Amino acid sequence: MNSITLLLILVASLLALSSLITYVMQKRSSKDLTELRSRVRSWWVMAAIFFSMVLAGKAAALILLATISYLALKEYFTMIPIRQVDRRIIFWSYLAIVPQFWWAYIEWYEMFIIWIPVYVFLLLPFRQVLTGRTDGFVESTGKVQWGLMLFVFSISHLAFLYTLPERNGATGVEMLLFLVVLTELNDIFQYLFGKRFGKRRIVPTVSPNKSVEGFAGAVAVTPIAAAALGFLTPFTLFETLFAGLIIAVAGFIGDVVVSMIKRDVGIKDSGTLIPGHGGILDRIDSLTYTAPLFFHYVYYLYY
Repeated sequence: MNSITLLLILVASLLALSSLITYVMQKRSSKDLTELRSRVRSWWVMAAIFFSMVLAGKAAALILLATISYLALKEYFTMIPIRQVDRRIIFWSYLAIVPQFWWAYIEWYEMFIIWIPVYVFLLLPFRQVLTGRTDGFVESTGKVQWGLMLFVFSISHLAFLYTLPERNGATGVEMLLFLVVLTELNDIFQYLFGKRFGKRRIVPTVSPNKSVEGFAGAVAVTPIAAAALGFLTPFTLFETLFAGLIIAVAGFIGDVVVSMIKRDVGIKDSGTLIPGHGGILDRIDSLTYTAPLFFHYVYYLYY
């Protein structure tokens, strides 16, 4: 049995257990568990789509990741206040997605790492200048640039991670699966520890449900989960535990940063695309931080 098959069995088993627990809870409780059932069903669908596309090959995987990045950026622009004149620069920001993922596809690291932070960063303000509107220039350009960095540049690290060649028996595909599964498990650990033990709010004005106990529990358990999934990576045990720590801390930061955006614009969820979860941003918020940090951790150690 290879490592990816083992991971598929583990994920399917966890989802099956979640479905069983939800069914039993519904039978024994008079509470409305519609949202919980929707969450579990959505996890089945998301897992099926994600694993199918990732395992279908490089082209399919990168198309999926580029689509996720596009939908995330679209949700972001839908959330924040946008003027009609800003739509011109937004159009060019969408176009920047295609080259960014193409550089990952052809494994051109140098262009991948500077396309958005350098070339697009310089291009978009000039395009804004051509509109002739001086009012709101700094604010509108900053909004677009920041959205591109967080929801395109950061997420595109998942695509380049996929393309990394084998090291110590581990492929880029396996490391991508390690990162995504562990990031989602970290979110679940934070939620469960917060629900069970949470008393002290860590950032009450940003995310009232986030607690010190939830964060501490995830930081303690996520590295252990990383060690259990270490067969997907080229890491030593110490490197695996440290990777789990990076993901635990970075996942929390990504979550609260996106929560800060939603607080600023006065909404609870970024969308309604995923039943029981909200929008794309509600599901990938942690990955906006874990993806680039984990990628560069791997790249520094092994490439």
